[in-house]
Amino acid sequence: MKKTTLLFLLFVSLFTNFVFSQTKIDGNWTGLIKLPVMSMKMNITFSTTDTGISGTIQVPEQTNEIFNLSDIQFNTPSLKFTFKNSKDSKFDAFFDGIVYADSISGSFKQSIYKGTFILTPLTEDLTKNPKDSVKTELPYIEEEISFTNGDNYFSGTLTIPKSGTMHPAVIMITGSGAQNRNEDIMGFKIFGIIADYLTRRGIAVLRYDDRNFGKSKGTDVSMSTTADFAFDVIEAFKFLKNRKDIDGKKIGLFGHSEGGIVAPIVASIKKDVAFIVLMAGTSVRGCDIIREQTKLILKSYNTSDTDINKTMSLQGRLIDSVMSGGDLKALREELIKDYIENDNETPDSLKQKTAEDKADAGIFQLTTPWIKYFLKLNPQEYLEKITCPVLALFGGLDLQVPVQQNEKPMKDALTKVGNKDFTIYTFSKANHLFQTANTGSPAEYGTLEKKFTEGFLEYIGDWIVKRISN
Repeated sequence: MKKTTLLFLLFVSLFTNFVFSQTKIDGNWTGLIKLPVMSMKMNITFSTTDTGISGTIQVPEQTNEIFNLSDIQFNTPSLKFTFKNSKDSKFDAFFDGIVYADSISGSFKQSIYKGTFILTPLTEDLTKNPKDSVKTELPYIEEEISFTNGDNYFSGTLTIPKSGTMHPAVIMITGSGAQNRNEDIMGFKIFGIIADYLTRRGIAVLRYDDRNFGKSKGTDVSMSTTADFAFDVIEAFKFLKNRKDIDGKKIGLFGHSEGGIVAPIVASIKKDVAFIVLMAGTSVRGCDIIREQTKLILKSYNTSDTDINKTMSLQGRLIDSVMSGGDLKALREELIKDYIENDNETPDSLKQKTAEDKADAGIFQLTTPWIKYFLKLNPQEYLEKITCPVLALFGGLDLQVPVQQNEKPMKDALTKVGNKDFTIYTFSKANHLFQTANTGSPAEYGTLEKKFTEGFLEYIGDWIVKRISN
């Protein structure tokens, strides 16, 4: 079995964006090219044949024409490709990224322009005309909405029951990384499914694209902090309270993963939050979460104790350095050595450069405002201030937010504050996305049926309806 290296740690996003040794990138992808002054949507298709990988790109805002990609190099997890401008090579565009379990992201360069890009899987046919699709009539109203928080503009969807006038409502809060309003992870539209279910039960649901993702504009999520996301939610809360069709006294929050930290922060500030639902929310410091999830996921790959200990040791020094404000570059050579020793796929002539690129990318990620803030963040400081009803849900097979690590601190914090109405429940066979899983490993996410574990939606719906009926 191929060794799992520290690469796994450095590109780990707390909840969803893990790096895996994928052997193919075939299929349709969609996302954004993000430049300092603007963002552009792009659609990309990759196809693997006996002769190699081919690909196409389309930038709808500029033209409907589809162009071929060149120089596609995929050495797990590194992916590089080029769009060659037929009229002037000075305007060739270069993409240098990393393939994660549910996305591809990295750097973009074209002439004097530099930025980043991110792609997520697209299950729809890119060549299909949306006008050809027949939209099934929904039993509720679906409204495109927008709100702002400073310079950040948010685009979202509000679903509202057709009957009644003053509706209870829920604001959905995504996990870490750039997520769209459906929190679409490898085709599993987590928030879209929850919103549909709750709205059919008489509850309005607001979900929106994260900062600078989808149709939203503003500061990139990696350059923002969990506290910044909390104030985004507060503005969404204000938006709903100002609507005549929403009952301002019955607005709750629903957070998944990092969203399960954001919700308590908001509820500790806004005492008129009616309730919060925490879907795999954490209750211990970020640095402790990352350490535990790394160890558990390495074990799920049958990694040897020797390799686990080696990874955990280097990880610990990296985390300590970030938290103390130390110089991560001092560990750069050690990272490069680790990558080279465990790289069984890259040609020898490219191993040094590939390892250097991975080390630099990893160090860069560990210097972002998001990770610096998250490592020190202790959710108990906010949970101990929550007196509104709380539903905390865990997956028994979740390796990213382990129930064994988070259940008791969650209970202790809510008990300490004297909260009289909190429920903590574990779906024993569920993973971090609350799918019925086999091992809980993030590597399974894309292979499992895109539906929630049995009873999940009903449990949430029954709990919320009971609180808003009082």
